[in-house]
Amino acid sequence: MVVGLVAVGVTYVVLRRDPEPATATGRAGCEPIEVSSSTEKADLMIDLARRYNGSKTLYGGTRCASVTVHRLTSGAAMEALVSGWNEQRDGAPRPQVWAPTSSLWLQLARHRESGTDRPVLPPAGVKAPSIAQSPLVISMPKPMAEAFGWPGREFGWSDVLALASDPQGWGRYGHPEWGRFSFGKDNPHLSTSGLAATVATYYAATGLSRELTPADLEQPNVTTFVRGVESGVLHYTDDAVTFLANLAEADAKGAAMSYVSAVVHQEQLTFLYNKGNTTGDPKVVGRAPKVPLVPMVPRDGTLMLDHPYVVLPSATDAQKEAAADFLAFLQKPEQQAAFAAMGFRDHLGTAGPELTQTLQLPAGQKISVVQPPAGEMLDRILSGWDDLRKKARVLLVLDVSGSMKEEAYGGISKLEAAKAAAIKSLDLLHADDEVALWTFSTQRGGSRQPYTEQLPMSRLGTAKQQLTATIRGLNAEGGTALYYTTRAADTFMRQRLDAGRINAVVLLTDGHNEYPADSDKARLLRDLDGSVLEESVRIFGIAFGADADLATLQEVAKVSRAAAYDATDPSSVDKVFTSVLSNF
Repeated sequence: MVVGLVAVGVTYVVLRRDPEPATATGRAGCEPIEVSSSTEKADLMIDLARRYNGSKTLYGGTRCASVTVHRLTSGAAMEALVSGWNEQRDGAPRPQVWAPTSSLWLQLARHRESGTDRPVLPPAGVKAPSIAQSPLVISMPKPMAEAFGWPGREFGWSDVLALASDPQGWGRYGHPEWGRFSFGKDNPHLSTSGLAATVATYYAATGLSRELTPADLEQPNVTTFVRGVESGVLHYTDDAVTFLANLAEADAKGAAMSYVSAVVHQEQLTFLYNKGNTTGDPKVVGRAPKVPLVPMVPRDGTLMLDHPYVVLPSATDAQKEAAADFLAFLQKPEQQAAFAAMGFRDHLGTAGPELTQTLQLPAGQKISVVQPPAGEMLDRILSGWDDLRKKARVLLVLDVSGSMKEEAYGGISKLEAAKAAAIKSLDLLHADDEVALWTFSTQRGGSRQPYTEQLPMSRLGTAKQQLTATIRGLNAEGGTALYYTTRAADTFMRQRLDAGRINAVVLLTDGHNEYPADSDKARLLRDLDGSVLEESVRIFGIAFGADADLATLQEVAKVSRAAAYDATDPSSVDKVFTSVLSNF
């Protein structure tokens, strides 16, 4: 999954493509190695691979390596490795080196492949070296951090719990205009910061520093603590850039405190945001925000994201030697300076002067680091999170206009491909999530409105079989009533807001608005204003197929503080649905 920000004047639109090929060009006549890099450092890794390939470096006196780099989220790369890498399915060549954000994924992958006769990862006794490091932090807009008591007062997971549970919200600290406390967190099944934050929350809940046990996770005080922290989540995502993009949009309008109270991510992203670069691309020069973020290291425990360099056993001896030379290159001062310029600490965990100055890191900063648990416990933590996370209330809206009869790929119609992806994605939701289904087109058998409620809002655990059967039975006809249906869906959800849940619309369309009775996009965007979070709904749009109105979905996402997803390549719709559902 690749997440980008598209500049529009001084605002930003979250544009998500899945997958996007982005690689360093190889070096002819040398030993080839493929590196799978986590997304937040992928652009930098691509640049450094180009630098390495262009340096004409030799090792062993006469040999050379040719390095190519592709980007893939750490969670997605782990799943690909453990399930057996498939270049067509996973969108990239099988790597010889894996560079995830944290060794947490290495631990989890080792556990999931245990018992297999052909392990794809190095054995547990082999420690992967770091190429850079960055601690997990809770970043707040500076005025909010100051209202809490920063810099004299430390912040932690217990404070997240207290703020999330307090109906007065920021009124407790003299700012009722900021509303209730909410924070952005990534989905721990897909994102390193989400996984690390979940691990740290469990450790804070137990108050322990030793290895956790299954019994620790099930203690009532622990589950109450974790559920309380999760209750403050605005929504989940597979990449914290979503939150930073929407925060940049609010900041540009002078309303930085209107969106989210905090974002949990690695320190490096706070550095980039404060520099005006939220893409991770070293070539991007942005405008610094009016209100910077303050990174607060949780006093009751955090994790150091160690960015390991994992040489996979499937590499040949020659490829392993080439990989070792590239690692040595990455750890040299010139390349470590490039990591430092992007907000990383060095491979030993030391903060450089620019990072220290930009983020006002305290002298002699002490970080209470939690040791990553074993893979089995990580799996148990993820299972516990599934039950304790903030539940969702989602209106799924599918375009069934006549153009959905057109072929998507391989002789399959767009409607059939969308139906299959939607049904498959339901497995990502919890039985206690609530889902409703609408369809829309301009011809609905004499109906006065161009959309149809196919299933009322229902608990998924009760209605999943009916919902699946209903989706399978959908047919396509008519034109695309995009504006009218989007407005109606927003109104429907606003009238039924549940403050204890993530309230959202997921809307898939393959076309542009074709409904003359409602063609006023400017009015639609005004009506969807999501600046008052307690009263608004996130609208996540999926642009499906080459003719989809991606630009309008981007605008809808921007005003509703959500994200637009690009499935203009119809074969990507399965992965896109997975990414969309990671918000819940």
